[in-house]
Amino acid sequence: MISKSILHHTHKEGFNESETYEAYKIFFGTLVSEPRIKIINLLRGGRKNVSEIISELKIDQTAVSHNLGRLSKCGFVNSEREGKFIYYSLSEETIKPLMNLIDKHMADYCVHILKKSYGRHHHEA
Repeated sequence: MISKSILHHTHKEGFNESETYEAYKIFFGTLVSEPRIKIINLLRGGRKNVSEIISELKIDQTAVSHNLGRLSKCGFVNSEREGKFIYYSLSEETIKPLMNLIDKHMADYCVHILKKSYGRHHHEA
């Protein structure tokens, strides 16, 4: 069942319950991209500008800009202009704690699946 909180917000915006699932798809679709997850995890260590993200992740500028656009549009990252640079940081209120919760969940329930998928034991690299 969808929470009353999200239903209240979507109804206020003129959307019905079934349309609310589109918001879930947008949210989780944002997380499904490996480059976006890499950007999110990099920003967990602090704010970065586009050049720093490109340099550290070895992702081309077009892809970084495109993915930052999606992350910004969905409220995952905030941007702040400082001189000629725009710095990106994770949403401290929601995304940073959410990523910590996701890490805990993955450690408890998902990482063991990698062993089966890749045939590795915990001591192998």
